[in-house]
Amino acid sequence: MSKGHRTKDKKERNANNRETRPHANLNHVRVSDIKARVVLQQIIGKQVTEAQAILAYNPRYAAYLIKKLLDSAVANAENNLHLDAATLIVKEAHANKGSSYYSRWRLRPRARGSANRIERKVSNISIFLAEKQ
Repeated sequence: MSKGHRTKDKKERNANNRETRPHANLNHVRVSDIKARVVLQQIIGKQVTEAQAILAYNPRYAAYLIKKLLDSAVANAENNLHLDAATLIVKEAHANKGSSYYSRWRLRPRARGSANRIERKVSNISIFLAEKQ
């Protein structure tokens, strides 16, 4: 075997497993995953223009972040895959729990001199688009 064979195999494997759908990810967002899922459930299966209108008038903070993420996914679809934005729909949307950092932990005083941790919730949000059939 020649030198550097592992790198070549790894590049081929990554090229075969690469995500081909238009998508966008937002990691370590300072919003709870449960609150983000409430907003995401409203736009799954909708056309992109309709989903953008729903998010524009939603009063939740997560809707503001998801609207920016949806705009990024549409831009990725137009620039990288040369798709028309009018034919796109929101196929999948996920909000998963992110890692809580130690620096984000706070302590709440409790009885008898003890303390409980207060964790600041962090989430990872992904949006996948598809062309309307």
